[in-house]
Amino acid sequence: MNEFEQRLEKLESLHSELLMRPNRKAELGNGIFYRYVHPVLTAGHVPLMWRYDLNPETNPYLMERFGINAAFNAGAIKLDDKYVLMARVEGADRKSFFAVAESPNGVDNFKFREYPVRMPQTDDPDVNVYDIRLTRHEDGWIYGLFCTERKDPSAPPHDQSMAVAACGIARTRDLDQWERLPDLMTPSPQQRNVVLHPEFVDGKYAFYTRPQDGFIEAGTGGGIGFGLSQTIENPVIDSEVIIDNKAYHTVYEAKNGAGPAPIKTRQGWLHLAHGVRNTAAGLRYVLYMFMTDLHDLTKVTHKPGGYFLAPEGEERVGDVSNVVFSNGWIADDDGTVYIYYASSDTRMHVATSTVDKLVDYVLHTPEDGFRSSSSVETVCKIIDSNKQLMQGKWYQSAIIDK
Repeated sequence: MNEFEQRLEKLESLHSELLMRPNRKAELGNGIFYRYVHPVLTAGHVPLMWRYDLNPETNPYLMERFGINAAFNAGAIKLDDKYVLMARVEGADRKSFFAVAESPNGVDNFKFREYPVRMPQTDDPDVNVYDIRLTRHEDGWIYGLFCTERKDPSAPPHDQSMAVAACGIARTRDLDQWERLPDLMTPSPQQRNVVLHPEFVDGKYAFYTRPQDGFIEAGTGGGIGFGLSQTIENPVIDSEVIIDNKAYHTVYEAKNGAGPAPIKTRQGWLHLAHGVRNTAAGLRYVLYMFMTDLHDLTKVTHKPGGYFLAPEGEERVGDVSNVVFSNGWIADDDGTVYIYYASSDTRMHVATSTVDKLVDYVLHTPEDGFRSSSSVETVCKIIDSNKQLMQGKWYQSAIIDK
């Protein structure tokens, strides 16, 4: 066996070992969800055939010809009894593209399909695409809404960083063949983190938006918006209503945005969102939850204070550190919810909960009082309640002992 063959054998062995590695729940958890120990997708999960020219004549040293930097920010859906992630795969060239990975159980053994997604182009081609949300709509289609990025035409020649973000839309039956629709038009100069609601509202397509003044900064925009379009083939929102705004000294003070499409429950629509705040070390991204009314989607009925999930341990380290981001979850028929989230723009993780637990969390976790004194009062109420409980148990135990 020559050096080429030895190297290829080792690469194949390590890749297979990574793909087949069993995952397990981290111990105890917080009562709301369980994290899993290993990431479910990384750059290493990408097939060797994408990265290497396997011909010893044209690549005698078996060099990586197309480098992969990260696999993260995946949309999620259950399709043909498989748990499917449509990941943002970023090459060493900084361009992102979509690729579909499938698992039999939702927590490990994710394998990418043979080819990445060939997303059709509009008349104004994308420079970069990322962060797709997948929605199975009641019209029968699976829709993918994603950020399409192009250079800002007003940028001065010396500035190669100014960009315009818009919401790209495509639809499919199988996540393989896609029909590209026109980009969403809204009153906002920039749009990111747009999500399609799974049901019609008054016969119209409903969208959760995130209006922004600039590519990075929300400016006078921001907050999670809501708007309606008459059609999806020519998607136009004439008016956006902010349903969940930014707020001073919170985990969503700088900006916030919708995550995946909401989950319908008897009590209301469960929403997972991301919140951003500034720190001395840069922006910090966390996840939070809220619930909207079943019939009035613009009415937030419950919103726990603080974050639902924040980066921990190695999740805090990566290309953009101290970040968690989610644009995909799956509610299974048995009530299990698979929450897929990326850490630090580098890798994908999973946490599991149930619809009942998430509803309980949203309904009964205290809301943000927006003041330190309010936080103290919340803690004191919990302490007082627990003391009364303990005293009651002591009194009952005393009677039993007699």
